[in-house]
Amino acid sequence: MIQVWLSVFHPFYVSITSIDHNQQAQRVEISCRIFFDDLEAALKADSHREVDLIKGADRQVIDSLLGSYLRRHLRLSVNGKALQLQYLGYEIEDDVAWCYLEAGNVPRVRQLTVDNRLLLDQFPKQSNIMHVTANGQRKSTKLDNPERHAVFEF
Repeated sequence: MIQVWLSVFHPFYVSITSIDHNQQAQRVEISCRIFFDDLEAALKADSHREVDLIKGADRQVIDSLLGSYLRRHLRLSVNGKALQLQYLGYEIEDDVAWCYLEAGNVPRVRQLTVDNRLLLDQFPKQSNIMHVTANGQRKSTKLDNPERHAVFEF
């Protein structure tokens, strides 16, 4: 009997980024939900090395590559001031990677500008959905490649 291994690919390319202003802690908290195989492809293209987010032998190296990629491909500014994003880590849940970042010293959000280029270089049909919460309001948008900029007013 011959076994045939079929690789199941997801039929769409999408990431979901949630950006929440924690007013009490005066920080912006970010979580990105990205299909881990797509993220591995982006990291491989970016670093020219194999990346395995599930069985990665050297978590420190993977965290360094992932943090660098995320900070270069996801940029935020609040009230006209660029934020310095700090990479916190990632975890795998089913077929997605949850990646976490934050930026401190953000007491108030009136305007949040996002430059989201996650996976745009790898997938022509990539869409990046963003949910932003500040001042008790939640706003959302979807950017289809090559769109990468969004402005949220609160």
